Amino acid sequence: MNPLLQRLQPYPFERLRGLTAGITPSAAHRAISLGIGEPKHPTPAFIKQALTDALDGLAAYPATAGEPALREACAAWVKRRYGLTLDAATQILPVNGSREGLFALAQTVIDPNQHRDAGGPAVVCPNPFYQIYEGAALLAGARVVFANSDPTRNFAADWGSISDEVWATTQLLFVCSPGNPTGAVMPLDEWQKLFALSDHHGFVIASDECYSEIYFREGDANGQSAAPLGGLEAAAKLGRTDFKNLIALTSLSKRSNVPGLRSGFVMGDAALMKAFLLYRTYHGSAMSPAVQRASAAAWNDEAHVVENRALYRQKFERVTPMLAEVMDVALPDAGFYLWAEVPAHLPVTGGFSPDEWFTRELLAQYNVAVLPGSYLAREAHGVNPGRGRIRMALVAGVDECVEAAERIRAFIQSFPR
Repeated sequence: MNPLLQRLQPYPFERLRGLTAGITPSAAHRAISLGIGEPKHPTPAFIKQALTDALDGLAAYPATAGEPALREACAAWVKRRYGLTLDAATQILPVNGSREGLFALAQTVIDPNQHRDAGGPAVVCPNPFYQIYEGAALLAGARVVFANSDPTRNFAADWGSISDEVWATTQLLFVCSPGNPTGAVMPLDEWQKLFALSDHHGFVIASDECYSEIYFREGDANGQSAAPLGGLEAAAKLGRTDFKNLIALTSLSKRSNVPGLRSGFVMGDAALMKAFLLYRTYHGSAMSPAVQRASAAAWNDEAHVVENRALYRQKFERVTPMLAEVMDVALPDAGFYLWAEVPAHLPVTGGFSPDEWFTRELLAQYNVAVLPGSYLAREAHGVNPGRGRIRMALVAGVDECVEAAERIRAFIQSFPR
């Protein structure tokens, strides 16, 4: 067996199952899950139709680089969304969802033979984080260094906590903007600092942007869009039009409610994309022709995305104020998660962390599932930045999310201050 597999930690949902094993949820309430970030809105009919219309393409092997029509649809979307003109042939590559892309990119970029005196090359990522970052780094033979979120800056990652010695051995930096689970969006000045570090030390930046199309605020009076800033967009604003050492990853899963389609694409530095294509060709990562046709249809349509965003906006507008009455929680910059603090007055018992206790008791008493924040983070710099917080994914229907919020409020209010 590959000994690196032993370095992998259980996935958050595996830990959640262990935490709640033996609990009998309240039979007086129907089950509502806010635990898993899996879109529940209906998949648009035209995407399903495009998928079935393309089933005659299953008799041919697909190219790893994807069909020109798909890459051009992706490039056209990038132009509409970010105002950027990319070469569809050299700067865009379809992937089977952002998870597959994130994992494969680490295997492409990391050289485990470097920096052995420091314990191997470093991969830096935010904390809390999407666990694929850690797993991809470990299986590539790297060590993971975490930048904790800063509650005083809307839970933005504190990149300044990473020492110069670590940056000097860093080969890959994972950025998640909008962030999972915090919803924080990186501003331009923060991108500028990371680009300067990348230029100085030569590491690659992987920008995970799978939540980029779910946001809540309108543009300002000057016509400035409220859409989250993308990594390539930030680079272009700073005159970095070659996107050196920068790869952005996006996905249809959240944007178009098709997580089962497993479809996204990566874009950026043409030299990195060439190496990435070579790796994925040997890895056997070509996207099904039917999925490619359905994906092109999805990227070419924006009306369903606007409708999807409106549903999330409605949920957050109703749920956030209700929960803010009883716990520390606020509207995120973007994404579909609420990152809420467990109230300090609750009687945590049983040797559990506050977020674990809250998760267990809420399920038992009100049949609402949430995810402990500490399961999404690691102990770093003397603290687990997810401890005492819970992640709530507002992926269910509007009425279900409102009902869940009412139950959470009742649960907290059942414990007098």
